[in-house]
Amino acid sequence: MSITDIDSLCSLAQKCGIATEYWDYSGSHVQVSVDTLTAVLASLGHRVESDEDLYREHLCVDEAPWKDVLPKCRVQKAGVGGFLPVHVPHGSKVWVEVYLEGGGTRQLAQLDRYVPPREVEGNLIGEASFLVPEDLPLGWHTLVAHLEDGDHEAPLAITPRSLPRFAKAKAWGLTGQLYSIVGKRSWAFGDSNDLSNLGAIGAERGADFLLINPVHAASPASPIAPSPYLPVSRRFVSPLYINVETIPEYAWLGEQDREQITKLKRQATFDAQGLIDRDSSWGAKSKALQVVYRAPREPYRQAAFERFCRVNGKALRAFAEWSALVEEFGIEGIDPKGSSRMSRALERLGERVDFHMWAQWIVFDQLNAAQRRAKEAGMEIGIMHDLAVGVHPCAADRWFDPEVFAEHMYVGAPADMYNQLGQNWSQPPWRPDKLEERAYEPLREMISNVCSLGGAVRIDHIMGLFRLWWIPDTAASPAQGTYVRYNHEAMVGVVLLEAYRAGAVIVGEDLGTVEPWVREYLSECGILGTSVLWFDVDAEGKPIPAAQRKANQLASVHTHDMAPTAGYLNEVHLDLAEALHLLEISPEQARCDARKKREAMLAALEQEGFLSASGREDEQEVVEALNRYACSGPAQLVCVSIADAVGERRLQNQPGTDQEYPNWRVPLADGTGAPVRVEELANNKRFLSLTKIVEKSVAQDSESLA
Repeated sequence: MSITDIDSLCSLAQKCGIATEYWDYSGSHVQVSVDTLTAVLASLGHRVESDEDLYREHLCVDEAPWKDVLPKCRVQKAGVGGFLPVHVPHGSKVWVEVYLEGGGTRQLAQLDRYVPPREVEGNLIGEASFLVPEDLPLGWHTLVAHLEDGDHEAPLAITPRSLPRFAKAKAWGLTGQLYSIVGKRSWAFGDSNDLSNLGAIGAERGADFLLINPVHAASPASPIAPSPYLPVSRRFVSPLYINVETIPEYAWLGEQDREQITKLKRQATFDAQGLIDRDSSWGAKSKALQVVYRAPREPYRQAAFERFCRVNGKALRAFAEWSALVEEFGIEGIDPKGSSRMSRALERLGERVDFHMWAQWIVFDQLNAAQRRAKEAGMEIGIMHDLAVGVHPCAADRWFDPEVFAEHMYVGAPADMYNQLGQNWSQPPWRPDKLEERAYEPLREMISNVCSLGGAVRIDHIMGLFRLWWIPDTAASPAQGTYVRYNHEAMVGVVLLEAYRAGAVIVGEDLGTVEPWVREYLSECGILGTSVLWFDVDAEGKPIPAAQRKANQLASVHTHDMAPTAGYLNEVHLDLAEALHLLEISPEQARCDARKKREAMLAALEQEGFLSASGREDEQEVVEALNRYACSGPAQLVCVSIADAVGERRLQNQPGTDQEYPNWRVPLADGTGAPVRVEELANNKRFLSLTKIVEKSVAQDSESLA
């Protein structure tokens, strides 16, 4: 058997939110292949191998809403009413109430709206319509439909229409890769204590926020993947960021235990090339943490730990069980949750499970303390956390909640001018249908947790709340994927509600291929976009003047996937790309193109008075001019790279490489390669000069905007 009714296949795919065609980066129309469509449909539970299968699945999709009395989940913005369809046996009486999260009930009015009944599996089903009022309070409420045969419930979320605008007309902050900014007292890996120091140093210079890399959980066993954008959980945090000596129980340790921890700390070192070695740092730190974990706790501390465990519930225990099992069997060696082999192992790993729960409590507590200190030091926002797109294919999140992930699929990006074969990020996507069935619980818990750690969240590839590029694991290249749509009204609504409750600012990384209406939609929701100076150019490659840039943005000179400005100016990125054979054009052409782009930027800096003609040859002056130029636009938030502020030239990440370059392992250094410690920033002349200029520029712009 085979599929001959291609129109029917495309129609089924479209009903399931699967794109059957799209326009690529070059403007060409692309028809998605039958193989890709059938593979994606199968991952959503619709296996079609023949025309008969197609007709059956069409009926299944069409009848699905009629089989539920209430929609599986309703997400609605405050101040916006709407009708609620309720499906009951034809002729049955029904009335609907809302049980409010904060207590109390509201009865819904039934609408005089006729919908013809439908036969479903031999039964005639009718549709009654009720009005969801506009004035329901924000929160997660419960819809209850009362029928003769009993009550039926479904979640109802009322979300903000928009997040409140940030209090200041304009603010600036620092950004850096926390793990790479190592302090004198850390374990060869930037940690929560370094974060507190960075926040205080930044606040002293006038910064209102500090944007850091994702601190999501990594594997608890070697080898630990270095990329912070490929975590094993986006809900929990890597205990690598724990500072051992600032745990309160450390103060009560005996001399012998302290000596043991001191010896272990000496084992946490950079590797032979002077690069960050997560395996070395965690290998030593985990043993030290075990010593502190076994120390007696004061009653108030034990009560706080137990409260943390209750609040995070089954998910925390499942994550801890996964961590203990990975230590035992390796990240690819564990069986599905609930298997007899895993259950037997967990019977003897009880203490280790408790240790991992405790480690999460400690790291959450320390990161929360860093946020408090940043605010106390004077930051308006504090720590801005970064949220990765997805998780590792063998992630804890997938192990303890497999049904919400699509099987045999990876997330990536279609071909573009920089990656003509597309990109495969090896991350399993969430299933949109399962998210709805679960009332978006995985999303809301993830957002709630990350918002609890700081004052803002940057969502990497925020287009993933609207659509994601799914790639079948049988595809020959990432280009053989297609877009799968999510219910963006619900997804964004959940983010808005949790951010509103936490008082958090949300920034969406909206670079790359974005449908034009998406940016406008996010702006209306109070979510800031992303602006990168080197990308803000017109059709002729000339920088867009400040007056023409958008206000609802987080602006910066570059991103973590680019060379720091000093490196970019000195073509370090081209030297590396040429050495690794990553250039898709000749080295001569690549350098010619880069110099034209650089010349256009320098000319704009001169024309607008940010750089003198003689200043072109002064690297520091150009870096400062570029940051002033970024500040000069109307962007509400402006980011200053700590790497730029000390003259670092090396890339933190070289896209398109894995083992060829030490991605995410480069410790912060100045232009000569000399390490720069966190504590040294407060007296680093280049850092002081750049932050002074930025603070002055933002203050002047704020006055004019006011």
